[in-house]
Amino acid sequence: MAENKINISAILTGIAIPLILILLIFVLAVYVNPGGSHTLLGADVIAVILTSGFAEMIILGIPLVLGLLWNKWAGGAAGFIMGGMYYVASAGHYNGLFGTMMGLNYYGDISMLFWIVYGVVIGYMAGALSNGSTNFKRMLGAGLTASIIISVIKAYLNVTVSLEIGRQMAIDSWAQDPVLAVVTNFVPLIALGVIVPILAKVMTWYGLQPQKHAGY
Repeated sequence: MAENKINISAILTGIAIPLILILLIFVLAVYVNPGGSHTLLGADVIAVILTSGFAEMIILGIPLVLGLLWNKWAGGAAGFIMGGMYYVASAGHYNGLFGTMMGLNYYGDISMLFWIVYGVVIGYMAGALSNGSTNFKRMLGAGLTASIIISVIKAYLNVTVSLEIGRQMAIDSWAQDPVLAVVTNFVPLIALGVIVPILAKVMTWYGLQPQKHAGY
């Protein structure tokens, strides 16, 4: 059996890329996070997009990419798992911040519980619309459509059915600075709807996609 020699490509993928990821997470945690020790960018909107928005993109990006590359069922199932994890973690986080002090139970917040629905819908919808096609325009259309629909539903629920403190903050943001509200509510997921299809298309070039079976 031929020896699998280390080459430049192996070094790049095995060492350089993980180090870049570590650096990126460090910058986000220390310099961009609104509660961090530094304020490098000096703009809350950028900080929100690159922290909360980035987390949302990861949670919804996994079911979206599986829906595009595999099928609607895989996307929906991944969305249920990722959305469920985000719901449990976020509700617990906000209960720790506000629950004891204000007597709120974020596990009962329908706008937060709906993260399970967001994950299922974005993965299932993207998979159904693309229907296994690797045509980039169709993948892009499916990704953007699913992402924008989820953005609209999420923004609507935040100002209608979320717990009082969150609902008032959402209403105030739209009333005081509509442009900022549009950016923070829609830019992260619109970006996701563009980035994930590009990533999925590149993965198809290298055969990095699940094996598809007839009937799916």
